[in-house]
Amino acid sequence: MMIKVLLVEDQAMVLGALRALLDLEKDIRTVATASNGREALEICDNCSPDLVVSDIEMPGMTGLELAEQLQRLINPPKVVMLTTFSRSGYIRRALNAGVNGYLLKDAPPSQLASCIRQVSAGKTVVAPELVQQALKCGDNPLSTKEQKILQLAYTGKTTEEIAREISLSPGTIRNYIHSSCQKLNVSNRVEAARLAQNYGWIEPVE
Repeated sequence: MMIKVLLVEDQAMVLGALRALLDLEKDIRTVATASNGREALEICDNCSPDLVVSDIEMPGMTGLELAEQLQRLINPPKVVMLTTFSRSGYIRRALNAGVNGYLLKDAPPSQLASCIRQVSAGKTVVAPELVQQALKCGDNPLSTKEQKILQLAYTGKTTEEIAREISLSPGTIRNYIHSSCQKLNVSNRVEAARLAQNYGWIEPVE
């Protein structure tokens, strides 16, 4: 399946380089480019990209503001944010804004293509070095719902029991757990819940 991408970057040389890199991928096609968030919003109304790859710092409307606006669309595209800044506070705001992937601009080109494919498949991808920095700074990347679900998982409840308790489907619970594991860079709910508890993001079990 071809992944249709909108590239958003205010620096023309960087934008050109990103497009050239993605055009080398057989399953990724750049359908449009924009130099700022407002332009990107207008383009999304016309070309309906599957995914938006955006710089985080742009004049007029930042990448984070763009991500927040995109979530208001009927069928919002997934969003991958690129940045030269490794500030941990950006990670929380990006994830809260609906960003699905968060990478540093100096990452290898193959990492961007891989991130686009994973995000297109429904995963949340954050560069491991950014996760580790966020953890060291105490920045909580988990949404309120994810914290609640990990809290219940930490008490030993099954997916079905959690679903009944907070009135969601088991499939939705599994998606939240998977997203939590991706954000915390761990492989299962037990590790995610233990890490969240260690950092004080969920309450310890008595």
